[in-house]
Amino acid sequence: MKSGFVSLIGRPNVGKSTLINSLVNYKVAITSDKAQTTRNVIQGIYNEEGYQIVFVDTPGIHKPSNKLGRALNKHAYAFMKDVDVVLFVIDVKEGIGKGDRFIMENLAKTNAPVILVINKIDKVNDEALMYSINEYKDEFPFADIVPVSGLKNDNTDRLIEVIKKYIKDGVKYFDDDLVTSSSMRFMVGEIVREKLLNVTIEEVPHSITCYCTSYEEKKDIINMNVDIIVDRDSIKKIVIGKNGARLKDVGTKARKELEEMTGKKVYLELFVKTIKNWKDKERYLNELGFLDFE
Repeated sequence: MKSGFVSLIGRPNVGKSTLINSLVNYKVAITSDKAQTTRNVIQGIYNEEGYQIVFVDTPGIHKPSNKLGRALNKHAYAFMKDVDVVLFVIDVKEGIGKGDRFIMENLAKTNAPVILVINKIDKVNDEALMYSINEYKDEFPFADIVPVSGLKNDNTDRLIEVIKKYIKDGVKYFDDDLVTSSSMRFMVGEIVREKLLNVTIEEVPHSITCYCTSYEEKKDIINMNVDIIVDRDSIKKIVIGKNGARLKDVGTKARKELEEMTGKKVYLELFVKTIKNWKDKERYLNELGFLDFE
C-alpha cells in the first residue's frame, strides 16, 4: 500500500478545480470561468488497488486586496509544505508572468518534488505546447513535466502514474468509498455559489459567499437553508434579479444537482444578506470557514 498527499498550486483560473475533479472522477470542487473560484482547501481522494492519493485543491495565489485574499494565499502557501508532491498547474495558453515566477520562488523552499502540470492542452497545437514546456523547464528544476487537459480528461491517467513514483506512505488515510473530506453542508454552499458564478456579472463573484445554515436529512427529503452573503445592497439586487427571477433560477439549478448528488428530494431555501466589507471582518470570515488568522 502506498499513499500520499498531493497539493495543486497555481495562479487563479488555471483549471486546478476542473483537474482535481477529473483526477478523482467526481465533483469535489466547484468550477467556473471566473478567477478565484476556489476559496477553501478541498481534498479529493483517488483510490486504486495498492494506492491512495489525497489531492488538495488550493485557492489560486494572487495579489490580495483584503483580509480574505491574504487568508487564501496563506492556505495555498501552507500546502506547499508537509505534502509528498506538489503539482504546479499552469495554463498552456498563458506565458510565464510575474505571478508564476513568484510561485516558483516559493516552490524552491519545499522539499517535496514539484511536477509541472501544463493544463488546457486541448486549446493549443503541438508547437505551442513544446514552446511552453521549454519556457518553463528553464526556470525551475521540475521533477517531471506532464501536459494534460482536465476538461477533456486527456493524459490524466499519465499524471496519476507519474505521481505514484513519489508517494511512499504506507497508511490508508480514508475509506475506499470516500471521494472527499468536505462535509455535505460545505458542498451545499459551494454548489449554490457555483450556480451564482455562472449567471452573474464579473464583479459579483468576488462580492459573495454562500453558507449552509441548516441541513436536516429525513427519510425521503433533505431540507437545506443557505445564506448568500454579499457586501453591498446593489449586489444583493443583482443576485435576486428582477422579480426574484435570478435567485429562483439559481435555486432550481442547485436543487437539481443536489438531488442527483444525494439521491433524495431536496427542499432548498436561499436567503440573501448584506454584510458590508465582510471580506475584511475577521468575525464573519471565521464564521464562514476562512480560518487561520494571525
